[in-house]
Amino acid sequence: MTQTEEFGEELADFVRRVAELKASRSVSVGDLPNVLDAAIFELDHVAGQLWPWYERLSTEGTHRTAPPDRQEQQLLRAVFQSVPVPVALIDRETVVRRLNLAATALTGARAGYATGRPLTGLLAHADRAAFRSQAAAVARGEGDRSLTVHLQQRPSVPVHATLAGVHPPGEPRTAVLVVLRPAGAQSPTAPDRPSAQAPDLTEATRHATLMDLLDAMTTSLLTAPPGDHEAVLEGAARVLHARFADWVIADAGRLRLSRAATFAPSEQEAAALSGQDPIDNPLVVETARSGITSLQIRPEDPKSFGQDATGTPFLVTANVTSLVCVPLKAEETVLGVLTLFRCGSRPPFSLAEAQTLDTIARHIALTLGRSA
Repeated sequence: MTQTEEFGEELADFVRRVAELKASRSVSVGDLPNVLDAAIFELDHVAGQLWPWYERLSTEGTHRTAPPDRQEQQLLRAVFQSVPVPVALIDRETVVRRLNLAATALTGARAGYATGRPLTGLLAHADRAAFRSQAAAVARGEGDRSLTVHLQQRPSVPVHATLAGVHPPGEPRTAVLVVLRPAGAQSPTAPDRPSAQAPDLTEATRHATLMDLLDAMTTSLLTAPPGDHEAVLEGAARVLHARFADWVIADAGRLRLSRAATFAPSEQEAAALSGQDPIDNPLVVETARSGITSLQIRPEDPKSFGQDATGTPFLVTANVTSLVCVPLKAEETVLGVLTLFRCGSRPPFSLAEAQTLDTIARHIALTLGRSA
């Protein structure tokens, strides 16, 4: 990869991080210092790194390659197999490449599900911009970094994140190794550490709630009238609305989506979306086309779910703070789309909850496919 191409990617990364910093203006007053520090850091990066780099490119062109290193590859694999602390391997945009077992236990996200998704999706919203900036700095080769973040699952427990650069063989770019340690956690090498950890009541309660949701959904699907797609979707949406979300919208169809069920905080609000054509919802259309689940915290595009009768973006009218849009996919065929909203002060959807919803969506799709 040429220096010019690397510079272009660095500049594109910087633009994306600036956009995220702009979106962070809605955080609470107590979290603003972290956002301000991240903004100052990005400005320093432009003045101290990007501008001198641009001046060098103006006068000369160079190439840089990274030779493969088999020993480093074996070391990295050994670390992931044996390290007793939560470790993740991410790229400069914080997209997860690998997650070890200790990290899955800490975050509640399965390694296979987290891979390919940003690690910042597991963090509290106020910590994301700072984490992305520090990860980008490490990937640029500016040295190891450390900061304190908070997980969505346990926002009250500070987590120390240590970021270090690693060089995967055969790749021109530096990856980032992230080590996570909850504040007050005992070192795994300490001689007096207990043989078993005390149970985490919050985690146990969350797990029990999700299992209860899965049980209720299974009962709904097994008792739905055979062959009645509308009844299947309505029953599933009713279960999710009662236990999981403020809004649940189900759209059905293979080639042409149609609104099958709408559950909202009130009947009047539900009626406003019942007659809406799903084709007017860019988010639904894209999910049906790609077959990929979308999890958004404080959605950046307020128009992604259409507008109400007054022309106001619906996500703004409903005060949607987080959403999950998941395809109902059976054997690579999308049979519909399920969209869930949480509003106001309700905690946002977590990556673990989106993972559970993926499982539920697959079961709904199998039920629809068998009845078809």
